[in-house]
Amino acid sequence: MKIAIGSDHAGFDYKHRIIAHLNAQGHEVVDYGTKSPESTDYPIWIIPTAEAVARGDAELGIVLGGSGNGEAMSANKVKGIRCALCWCDETAEAGRRHNNANVLSLGQRMISIEIALRMVDIFLSTPFEGGRHAGRTGQIARYEKGLPLEEN
Repeated sequence: MKIAIGSDHAGFDYKHRIIAHLNAQGHEVVDYGTKSPESTDYPIWIIPTAEAVARGDAELGIVLGGSGNGEAMSANKVKGIRCALCWCDETAEAGRRHNNANVLSLGQRMISIEIALRMVDIFLSTPFEGGRHAGRTGQIARYEKGLPLEEN
């Protein structure tokens, strides 16, 4: 699988550990930055990561920061992105299974690397359930296109 990844300085360490983890599993990973642990503004790195997923240049994306909040907010500004901020196994699974999330947001200051790596694996291996959830993600897509929301 081809995965886009990006972080600010606060997610820099975990980003490199996740890249090594994914490469060891045979995934192709494209790093959209940052390239150092020096303080930087997260939108500069996160938005291009999300755009790569939205364009189809990567199947899924991972964004990291201190809390993961700003990164999720930035990624979700990109049309076609459904970024899930996750902090435990259940949120990573639900993000994929129920929300068809295509980007995972993690906070390096909030969780251990062991939890982060486990959530990455869960996120990548969990399929979208579809069914009633497809209608809900469809409503999001309709809104992005400027169409009125309709009850399913």
